Amino acid sequence: MMARRVHWRAALAKSRYAAVLALFVLLGFLPARTCFAVDISIIKATVGGVDINVFFYQPDGAGPFPLLILSHGSPRAPEDRVHFGPQTFHVQAEAYADGGVAVAVPIRRGYAGQGQYAEGFGDNINPDFYDAGLATADDIDAAIAAVLKRPDIDPSRVVLMGVSAGGWGSIAAATRGGVLGVVNFAGGRGSVGPNDVPGAATLVQAAARYGAASHVPELWIYSQNDQFFGPPLAHQLFDAFNGAGGKAAFIAAPPYRNDGHTYIAAINDWKPEVDQFLRKIGFLK
Repeated sequence: MMARRVHWRAALAKSRYAAVLALFVLLGFLPARTCFAVDISIIKATVGGVDINVFFYQPDGAGPFPLLILSHGSPRAPEDRVHFGPQTFHVQAEAYADGGVAVAVPIRRGYAGQGQYAEGFGDNINPDFYDAGLATADDIDAAIAAVLKRPDIDPSRVVLMGVSAGGWGSIAAATRGGVLGVVNFAGGRGSVGPNDVPGAATLVQAAARYGAASHVPELWIYSQNDQFFGPPLAHQLFDAFNGAGGKAAFIAAPPYRNDGHTYIAAINDWKPEVDQFLRKIGFLK
């Protein structure tokens, strides 16, 4: 009986660790790395009367630099929205800044105590995923406008990259023009539990609406063991987007740890393929 109890406790501890790790990656950071190899500053962007922090990673040299906007996800639990700051996406941001790309990481409204949450989609019975994505896009647009005031940024080379709600908002923002393309990691909204998205049909309809208004190339990456938006739903979203006129390519990434929704953390695995896409659209040279 004692051996079983120890085994049960070890399994519980492992499960809790996996859940915390998944949350950290969804929020856009891994706690294991806290030092920074490139210069980081804070640029203030104003959206909806609220000032939000945009963490800006400065490459070496004089520019003009291409600009990559990295957009974080939205945790299922509202109380977890406080866990954002300079650590958000720092691994991914440093990797691109080291390669001569200016990187901006906006912390959106409602996160880290910055104003009221603006990305709500209503209830699970009649969710409004389309407008929720556009609300995220508002913050992304504000971040772009603030960073483009710098003389060392090339306004003709802006790309959006995001995970989960940040990926969904990046898809929405691209419908407004002004960007070269989008890299969407596991984009979507409305997941309330593993493979449980009430109103999934509404999410698919919203993807079609974005596809009808989008005119830039996109790269969609969903892991085969994503516990938020699993393969069947991911392909429905992709088919709806492209079927309405979108120009996306799809990568079915391999299973990653306990939840492939965290696949954006596996930067060494996906960066070569993503960089190939970025070179193809003229973002990287």
